[in-house]
Amino acid sequence: MKKYNIVIVGGGSTWTPGLLNSLVKKKNEFPLGKLIMYDTNGERQAVIGEFARVLFKERYADLDFMYTTDKEMAFKEVDFVFCQMRTGGYQMREKDEKIPLQFGVIGQETCGPGGFAYGLRSIRDMIQLIQDVRKHSKEAWILNYTNPAAIVAEAVNRVFNDDKRILNICDQPVNLLRSYGKILGMNPYEFEPVYFGLNHFGWFKHLYDKNGVDMVPVIKKIVKERGFAPADAEQRDKSWLDTYAMVEDMLNDFPEYLPNTYLQYYLYPEYKVSKMDPNHTRANEVMNGREKRVFEECRRVAAEGTVENAHVVHNDAHGDMIVEVAESIAFNKNSLYVVIVENNGLISNIQDNAMVEVTACLGINGPRPFGVGKIDTFYKGMIEQQLAFEKLTVDAYFEESYNKALKALTLNRIVTDAKKARKILDALIVANEGYWPELK
Repeated sequence: MKKYNIVIVGGGSTWTPGLLNSLVKKKNEFPLGKLIMYDTNGERQAVIGEFARVLFKERYADLDFMYTTDKEMAFKEVDFVFCQMRTGGYQMREKDEKIPLQFGVIGQETCGPGGFAYGLRSIRDMIQLIQDVRKHSKEAWILNYTNPAAIVAEAVNRVFNDDKRILNICDQPVNLLRSYGKILGMNPYEFEPVYFGLNHFGWFKHLYDKNGVDMVPVIKKIVKERGFAPADAEQRDKSWLDTYAMVEDMLNDFPEYLPNTYLQYYLYPEYKVSKMDPNHTRANEVMNGREKRVFEECRRVAAEGTVENAHVVHNDAHGDMIVEVAESIAFNKNSLYVVIVENNGLISNIQDNAMVEVTACLGINGPRPFGVGKIDTFYKGMIEQQLAFEKLTVDAYFEESYNKALKALTLNRIVTDAKKARKILDALIVANEGYWPELK
């Protein structure tokens, strides 16, 4: 069986230990010859890298492993690039979340003004990364987790439209599928989902079991009777438990489909902002919680020289998905995943060049997506407004256009007011000096 060479971009991420653990779990099904971790922050990456040395010594002894800040060493002759960058780190995420709150608007990592700011920072680095990878490994598959995935996918598609080995993915649909499986007592890998929308802005229309029975009506009934929680609720911070709990509200108001949890920010912006603390946002929760836990545990493992009794993995779904996607491509398994692709009629009554999130078979030639046909007026209107925001955001980046940026924020359902949009934009411009193009 062929052994594959992969590089993890963003090796210093708190999500990396879980990804490493997933590679260990899959070492027989998806064997590796070489694994490289790459990050521009060498000090941060070294903590995770030394944990990885101990992990592989005990559980993957024949793996050729290294971590580096050198692009050529990282990207030369690799088969897969797993990308999870965070331009600006948690310090900039904190600003993304707190600046909008100063103006009474939701501050969130990937939604609204926070996602807008993060997206404008991510585009430049993502384009540079792809160019660097293609310089050294022209045929490598680039599997991209970098947020905000919708904006990043739109920008990447404009620049690298002919590159068919770039795939933008998100683990939230998989998290939801695992949660559905838990409440149904079923194996989520046996589901056949029918999903449509944009990233962090979509719905499960159907969810068929292995006998072809649609489980969506059953899930709706259970959620209305018992509420909803993530499959890994015991590992989640309180903000995530609150996020999943809102699914019940969304189903009460809009009962047709099972919603992505992120839709709560767009459907209930006034309610959600009223529950947010402008002095302590999700970024603070992560920095004081998961961030500290993961790095402290990695240091402990490295010092003790064993991964026995290690508690460093957070959210198996994140790591498992990207490894399983690579496995499905490498071995032409044609497994089903929700991925981001160019529309081209998949949702037949929105524009073809939209980057939509739908179910696809994944094999050696990449995704073969399934269409969902026409969608009704409410969902079409929601998607088209959000799509216009995403496209205008990317326009603003490439055209260095203040006006396009203002239009994007004004259209976003989380903002909606042009005077607020201008104030938020001006504050974000100051905060993102050096990260954004100069908007004129």
